[in-house]
Amino acid sequence: MRRKKQSLYLLLLVLSIAGLAGCERGQEDSSEYKIFYVNKENTKTVAKGYEPMAKDDRGMIQEFLGRLVGEEQQEDYRQAVPKDVKLKSWKLENAQLYLYFGSSYMEMDNVSEVLCRAAIVRTLTQVKGVDCVSFYVEDSPLMDSSGSLIGLMTAETFIENPGEQINTIQTASITLYFSNEAGTGLIPEVQEVHYSSNISMEKLVMEQLLKGPEGSQMRSAVPEGTKLVNVSVLDGVGFVNLNEGFLSQNYEIAEPLVIYSIVNSLAELPNINKVQISVNGDTNLTYREKMDLNTMYERNLDYLDESARSQEAQIEEGAEKVVIEEETGD
Repeated sequence: MRRKKQSLYLLLLVLSIAGLAGCERGQEDSSEYKIFYVNKENTKTVAKGYEPMAKDDRGMIQEFLGRLVGEEQQEDYRQAVPKDVKLKSWKLENAQLYLYFGSSYMEMDNVSEVLCRAAIVRTLTQVKGVDCVSFYVEDSPLMDSSGSLIGLMTAETFIENPGEQINTIQTASITLYFSNEAGTGLIPEVQEVHYSSNISMEKLVMEQLLKGPEGSQMRSAVPEGTKLVNVSVLDGVGFVNLNEGFLSQNYEIAEPLVIYSIVNSLAELPNINKVQISVNGDTNLTYREKMDLNTMYERNLDYLDESARSQEAQIEEGAEKVVIEEETGD
């Protein structure tokens, strides 16, 4: 498996904030407020100027929500909230807006959900009495794919660079290492994932790793109940902070596989050479009996499943032949 597996494709352009619906390109948009929609291709949010009839905060919220979840049909964009996703209720308390959706909200794919959420938050935080927005699904706070709380969101939640409101969804091919069914070896799996540009690649890798494999012949090596507290990279070292669920004993998986499932997955990224694992910030621990967490672990393919190791050797051998042919060719 070659070390560099990523192929990032920019699917979205910088968010356009100029132009009223029906206005020609180049005409200045003087509207104070915008309603954010999603383009027909489901690749970016688009802003359309709007003049609300309501003057008070609650009236404007209700009016904006009507635009976000209505049945308005346009040629080049659609409502941010799909018609089968129901907004059950909302409330405003201390400048925090709570939105309560039905269970159908969780049926959106990752790209649609991010675009939907971005459009809603950007639209509603224009109301002077709304500082932040919280999403709930059937009375439970919205969680991301790894089970982490999304929490409060502001318009800045969806800003990647200071002063630039952009909403980029990218596609990446990432290599993750999972255990074989017997728990005796690691198997690399390449996953193609869509993700928001607001998330770092190291966090994306960890979230997908904790989510588990797509293939049926593999299982997660990391103990069930493990959640990511945070992950960062400094001078080529990936620092992974997990919750106490990581210390759960799962003797069905060989202990080095648990460690190198994380290490090898992160080490596939070009900016990570070593990995340090901690539990709630503490590295002065030993995982089971042998694996000291105060050690910075490097990529190690010795624990690959036999079939995966054979495939890796074939890839490396093929690459070597290409190099030799190039060097000796006329």
